Amino acid sequence: MPYKIIRDDITKVEVDAIVNAANHTLLGGGGVDGAIHRAAGDKLLQECEALGGCEVGQAKITKGYNLPAKYIIHTVGPIWKGGHFNEEDLLADCYRNSLALAKKYKLTSIAFPLISSGAFKFPKDKALKIANAEIGSFLLENDMNVFLVVFDKSSYMLSSKLFAEIQQYIDENYVEEFNVNRTTVYHRKDESVDIRFSYSYVENDEAIKRKLDDVVNNIGETFSQMLFRIIREKNLDDAAVYKNANIDRKLFSKIRTNIYYKPSKATALALAISLNLNIDETQDLLKQAGFAFSTSDIFDIVVRFHIVNNIYNIYEINEALFDFNQKPLGV
Repeated sequence: MPYKIIRDDITKVEVDAIVNAANHTLLGGGGVDGAIHRAAGDKLLQECEALGGCEVGQAKITKGYNLPAKYIIHTVGPIWKGGHFNEEDLLADCYRNSLALAKKYKLTSIAFPLISSGAFKFPKDKALKIANAEIGSFLLENDMNVFLVVFDKSSYMLSSKLFAEIQQYIDENYVEEFNVNRTTVYHRKDESVDIRFSYSYVENDEAIKRKLDDVVNNIGETFSQMLFRIIREKNLDDAAVYKNANIDRKLFSKIRTNIYYKPSKATALALAISLNLNIDETQDLLKQAGFAFSTSDIFDIVVRFHIVNNIYNIYEINEALFDFNQKPLGV
């Protein structure tokens, strides 16, 4: 599982290293910083006292002591001052330098909090975008299991703009395209907003137009055969495909070596996203795995929204899925 957003207490996550959103003294404080110091014990404070503090954007490493994690990587995030003091670049440095330390120490797994999004007041949606961009960029060149740990839903927020666009997509497409409607209220607690989704179960004849050739060509292929035919046709490298799909190399190897391998729906869709398939091509690949898009499943609707809008960044899609309480793609 290369990268996954999870809800948990970061002090309880079993990884090689957790990241502490520290203050510049490294001597403990409130929020995540204080919780990590309390859980790790007094020996952590003693080691931190010898480090001489840390500059904003930089990172230093200590032992994990009483934590399940072997190490703690301490990084100092920027205080949000309206975006006029290089805050975004400094926050990106926090992730880059923490990951570089993890790589230097040959760690295989690391867990981050959403740095600077608490007491330092960095807007959560901006902080999330930066975290995903830096982690995603690192994983394209490196193998490591990375977790973004949020304690509760209020610790995390998809941008309101994207949230509203997904809701609008559902209203405009699933109300018009289907003629038996049902309305479901989705309540987003962190914004106290009721989002009403209308969708249904009876499809009009003209709702989804498909090319006949896309359906009948290569009809005898298995999922694996179709997948690797597309990879060859697009002249893509295997590593780029599985990394962009956010799936493990071992899982990808199983699919390659077993032409009858049946992936999960999340894996099949992740590979379709990695290959930048359009909606018809995605449905064909899904069919070979024994799946189809549902008009009554929020997971399917959110994924379909991104494909229709040519958004093929797996981490952006997983942001949206997490915010709608859905399982992620790939992992």
